[in-house]
Amino acid sequence: MNVRDRLLVLCSLIGALGLVSTHLNPVLAQASSKTCPTPALERFQRYKASRGDTLESIAQRYNLSPETIIAMNPALKNGRVAVGSEILIPPLDGIVVEVPKGNNWQQLAEIYKVRADALFELNGCKAPSRFAFIPTPNKSPSRATASSPTSSNPPQTIGYPLPQVVQVGFPYGWQINPRNGQVFFHSGIDLLAAQGTAVSAIAPGAVVFAGEQGTYGNLVIVNHEGGLQSRYAQLDSIKVKVGQKVKQGDSLGTVGTSGQPTINQPHLHFEVRSSSSLGWVAKDPRGYLRR
Repeated sequence: MNVRDRLLVLCSLIGALGLVSTHLNPVLAQASSKTCPTPALERFQRYKASRGDTLESIAQRYNLSPETIIAMNPALKNGRVAVGSEILIPPLDGIVVEVPKGNNWQQLAEIYKVRADALFELNGCKAPSRFAFIPTPNKSPSRATASSPTSSNPPQTIGYPLPQVVQVGFPYGWQINPRNGQVFFHSGIDLLAAQGTAVSAIAPGAVVFAGEQGTYGNLVIVNHEGGLQSRYAQLDSIKVKVGQKVKQGDSLGTVGTSGQPTINQPHLHFEVRSSSSLGWVAKDPRGYLRR
């Protein structure tokens, strides 16, 4: 299937979803409390060109590169924008590819030189389907000069979420699920601890989510300075509310087995994520834990 055919299929999918034009950049509009963003292919928009619009002005409006706009709208390759024409707008710079049968995110990551966990989250935290959205670097001046959380340094004081250092029951990264034998990306580490053990914030921050969240079970998410985020999941109880400011060491909840834990033993599923143009990207938590 060539590029034109892929775009035609994609347009039909977007039309079926009933998406409408908006001036809001959907990447910036994502709520920080979401644990997994809506798949990129479901966040495409249509923009109806007005008098005075140019390829550059439309790209700047959506914080995209002109090359991305042209890739999604081949009719604009001459740089001319006709008044009233509908232009397909992706949520961020990237391309749409047809996934080779049987390929997984790790294989696609190797082909396109993109982090596998970023592809996984950007495409809805599920196995690859027929089409996938692959991000590409944004080289537009508007993105390069814009300030963002990632431009700050991470917090200097990083702590430990439990009263004492414990054994890691299940590590971070690509793993084999002991429940079904499937390979999957484990976005955090499981810290073994007794049921009811106190769970505390690793650094000062603000609670942006506190409640039940699918496979995470009872979940608390704390945003810190410097574009850093910590997540505390599979909790038995939650001790904080959304909007609450916490200090390092403040109680967030207790260890439990809620949600759909990967292992049977009581534990804290702990994650560290960094803000980026792709959303909150998982990091190896071991580099942030200190006693």
